[in-house]
Amino acid sequence: MNKERIIENFIEMIKIHSPSKNEKNYTNYLVEKLNELGLEVYLDHGYKNYDGNAPTIFGKLNGKIAGEGVTLAAHTDVVEPSESVNAIIDGHIIKTDETTTLGGDDKAGIASILEVLRVIQEKNVPHKDIFVLLTPCEELGMLGAKNINWNLIPEHMKPAKNMLVIDNAGRAGLIAHTAPTKYDVDLIFKGKTAHAGIEPENGLNAIQLASIAIADMKMGRIDELTTSNIGSIFSNYATNVVAEECIVKAEVRGHSTEKVLEIIKSYEKSCELAIEKFGGKYSLKYICDYPTLKPKDNLKFANEFKEIYKSLGIKSELAVIGGGSDSNILASNGYNSIIIGVGMYNVHTVYETLDTRDLFYTTEAILTYIKKRS
Repeated sequence: MNKERIIENFIEMIKIHSPSKNEKNYTNYLVEKLNELGLEVYLDHGYKNYDGNAPTIFGKLNGKIAGEGVTLAAHTDVVEPSESVNAIIDGHIIKTDETTTLGGDDKAGIASILEVLRVIQEKNVPHKDIFVLLTPCEELGMLGAKNINWNLIPEHMKPAKNMLVIDNAGRAGLIAHTAPTKYDVDLIFKGKTAHAGIEPENGLNAIQLASIAIADMKMGRIDELTTSNIGSIFSNYATNVVAEECIVKAEVRGHSTEKVLEIIKSYEKSCELAIEKFGGKYSLKYICDYPTLKPKDNLKFANEFKEIYKSLGIKSELAVIGGGSDSNILASNGYNSIIIGVGMYNVHTVYETLDTRDLFYTTEAILTYIKKRS
């Protein structure tokens, strides 16, 4: 690979502002680059379902070797604040002046993909079909991946089932293959309003009711593979009013859907106990935000890529992770994803950095994998 070129390309891309729901300019840039590299491009307009402005990019570089190809995937949106990035190169590290995020998540992944395609074209590397999938709005609950109109995609443009998602935080060599499902939980507690100074005994404070229920709930790490958290408690009343309503938003995630639903059921019991003791009402609603990610081939693909890293002298290990990504959504459409890293650290913060050594290692690993399967 051309190391100087990949760094220049990365810095060029992070200067294109592409926050979630506003990736249009960056998407146009990427479509132009993929066309220049000889890829056929198809654009899915699922963004219209969630008030975005940028399509999901499907790209295909036709191979001359028969057989199932591979898909290289990443996402185009970045976490704010991300406008006017001032990139600072400090040895192997690229960082910002700490007024913005860097955008390595996930433009480092896309820089790796573009360099792989460039090298393959320049060196005339024989290969099977290579597919590219670049989704918008991953950072807002994988909205791009969730809204792909799969039934409209031309059959020849549908990606290969084995998918390298270049979006893992941390060093090169880490291969995530399993991730949890996440359920969002909404609780509404109803009390009775009254004047807090004149007749508080005639009221029932919904905030206190919610607090009693929450105190009985298991939170944090429930077991090795299950977690739960409350993100917000909202009730907007003057201090002289007994609060009539309190809204609680929480999540439960885990590698067993049955376990997750069991935890939600226990939360219902905690609410019922509070109501039985103090009165009032409650409602609980939950919805699956994304399903589990599990390997579909008994880890064959993950172990193949682990061996590629090892052949390059890079320490490699398989990992079970606690976060979700596009991979979870794509798994429900039959794709077999592994999530690999390119040296992104402190992501989603203004202290984000990119270690270019890891970026180079993973780019070389992807190239080696494609050559090996030729």
